[in-house]
Amino acid sequence: MRTYGLIGYPLGHSFSSRFFTEKFAREQKQEKYLNFEISTIDRVIDVILSHCELVGLNVTIPYKSQIIPFLDELDDTSRAIGAVNTIRIERRSHGRIYLKGFNTDVYGFEESIRPILKPWHKKALVLGSGGASKAVLYVFEKMGIGTSLVSRKQNQEKTLTYSELTREIMSENTIIINTTPLGTYPETGLFPEIPYGYLTEKHLLYDLVYNPPITEFIKRGLDKKVTIKNGYEMLELQALKAYEIWNH
Repeated sequence: MRTYGLIGYPLGHSFSSRFFTEKFAREQKQEKYLNFEISTIDRVIDVILSHCELVGLNVTIPYKSQIIPFLDELDDTSRAIGAVNTIRIERRSHGRIYLKGFNTDVYGFEESIRPILKPWHKKALVLGSGGASKAVLYVFEKMGIGTSLVSRKQNQEKTLTYSELTREIMSENTIIINTTPLGTYPETGLFPEIPYGYLTEKHLLYDLVYNPPITEFIKRGLDKKVTIKNGYEMLELQALKAYEIWNH
């Protein structure tokens, strides 16, 4: 039976398995999707070797960049970004396993945010500096939207810290994207510490977190009547694109 899976840690919040299981049942396909919660990235090799029916994997937090040294090849997008969320597993002759990495987060994010962008959405604050933020930055560069990365620590020249977010910065950057896991189930009380008091109706808050559907980050935006969106549509779009890659 053709099998796909998800690697990450933790995975209790993920809807990927349910999404694909329902898809396979609806389409009457004899395929399955499994969660592989691994505490260290090097265990991915054990997962692949011990499941000979595996033909593809999704990769989530915190391994989107850590997975790269384990791969034989990257597509152009994942190479440019430095993050992978999809792996195609090719089982070749003499037991050789060939792993190619892709990034379908780019497709999912771009297609899900494009319809809600307004003419005044010219600059964005991207919260977080992990693998997901790299896909968001890549999309915005492609769209011609200016970006500033926001992190708890100033780990590179163009990075802002949360304490540096002034009224002026918040006013200029009318798109705010949360790429951190803050607020993900079960720790739903957590949220990025931006100055929500400076939000206006022109702001767009997009949370890559989708479980719960209304995070504390989004809730605080709703109080200011901003445009909001969570990451569920992005999840669906990137998942369908990953399925195309696995079956290409």
